Amino acid sequence: MSTAAQMLAIFIAVMLTVVFVTESLLYRNPRLYPLFLIRKDDLGAVRMWTVNMGFYNLTTAAALVAGVVLVRTGHLPQGEALIIFTAAQHVFMAVVLVVSQRQLWLNALMEGIPAAVLLILALN
Repeated sequence: MSTAAQMLAIFIAVMLTVVFVTESLLYRNPRLYPLFLIRKDDLGAVRMWTVNMGFYNLTTAAALVAGVVLVRTGHLPQGEALIIFTAAQHVFMAVVLVVSQRQLWLNALMEGIPAAVLLILALN
């Protein structure tokens, strides 16, 4: 697996960790309401999905890091499989996001484009 693919995987893992913090810890911040398409009155209702999605993103970040560690320690097929699956999963989830909520098209692009590039790099 190329160094570029490994670096992109780590970059995406860092992005997903930031998303985890935003979704699970900072979602109550009024500046972030537009990001989640919510109002203050919605906080109680959205708490479960924001925290859940945040931890989903954190575990996905961990999977990417684990994949890179596996690749770098001589477990190439296992590491590549983990990275390819995770990238494909995020491409798919970006499509689901934009189909289910067109207003979040920019979020879908930010999730899907780096993952698609990673998928292409990892498969070549």
